[in-house]
Amino acid sequence: MRKAPEVKLSKVEREELERWNRATTLPARQGTRARVVLLAHEGADDTVIGEALGISRQRCGRIRARYLAGGLNALTCDRPRSGRPRRIEAQKIVALTTGGAPDTATDWSRALMAKAAGISPSSVGRIWRRHGLKPHRVASFKISRDPKFAEKLEAIVGLYLSPPQRALVLCVDEKSQIQALDRTQPGLPLRAGRYRTQTHDYKRHGTTTLFAALNTLDGTVLSTCQARHRHQEWLHFLKQIDAQTPADRELHLIIDNYATHRHAKVNVWLAKHPRIHLHFTPTSASWLNMVERFFRDLTTRRLRGGIFHSVAELEQAITAFIATHNTSPKPFIWTAKASDILAKVSRAMATLDKLHH
Repeated sequence: MRKAPEVKLSKVEREELERWNRATTLPARQGTRARVVLLAHEGADDTVIGEALGISRQRCGRIRARYLAGGLNALTCDRPRSGRPRRIEAQKIVALTTGGAPDTATDWSRALMAKAAGISPSSVGRIWRRHGLKPHRVASFKISRDPKFAEKLEAIVGLYLSPPQRALVLCVDEKSQIQALDRTQPGLPLRAGRYRTQTHDYKRHGTTTLFAALNTLDGTVLSTCQARHRHQEWLHFLKQIDAQTPADRELHLIIDNYATHRHAKVNVWLAKHPRIHLHFTPTSASWLNMVERFFRDLTTRRLRGGIFHSVAELEQAITAFIATHNTSPKPFIWTAKASDILAKVSRAMATLDKLHH
């Protein structure tokens, strides 16, 4: 009986094949080839390997021969197959997708691209997945044109990464015009095999404004709800922050450029409370304020999809959410350096200037 050629792996080759065997992102056939060669290295013949892996003895022999002829590189790619060559040109699909929109729509769909390229929609989908293209999705952005962008950025990131000793850094903002929305008809509850339902239309029962201050040290939130967000309400919240924080600590408040934050009466009050220092984010750079991250959690977990029959009920829900958050707070950790952000913004501005000139 013919004996299968012996396979001897080096330590590096064996470790690489074991990595292939554990990987979940590699093609399944590559993992199978790795297991065949590893078992062959242990001395198993093709029949035993085939029975262990649930494949044919002949396939095990071919994989063994491929490794002996070309090493690990021979196991990473498929051999040319017989039959008619593929007519789909992936680069053509990529060029069409990234080159602009179709004449009759703002974005390419699989059906539109399939019609334009003369291939099936499923083929378009495979090419898009392979090249990471998602033409139906749009990411929003806004580059700050603040002339003091770098100065303000470095000051705020410095507070995040290296806060002053014996000082509290608070990210403060208002979430205005939160609507108490009720549905026009009762919806159906969640059931096995059925979504929870709610009507597409709603009733408005008024709005409230949430004032919140996120402590970057421990993640706790100071808050109050007000009917409006004028300088009077802002000053009231500043007094609340002053009263509810240790009197012997300096307070560094990171806020945006809303007009009420710079009101004359607010400035007069701040002059009498020198422990409070305001740090304004650059224009169009609200992402620098970490309280926005907390607002996102509040919106997605409690407000969006919620049903509120009155403003009072809405405010009770917000207060309860924040109280629960404060029982086991978790601070948001800022990791980006100011230099890295500045470099990214500079590249973006250069790209925009190149596109529009």
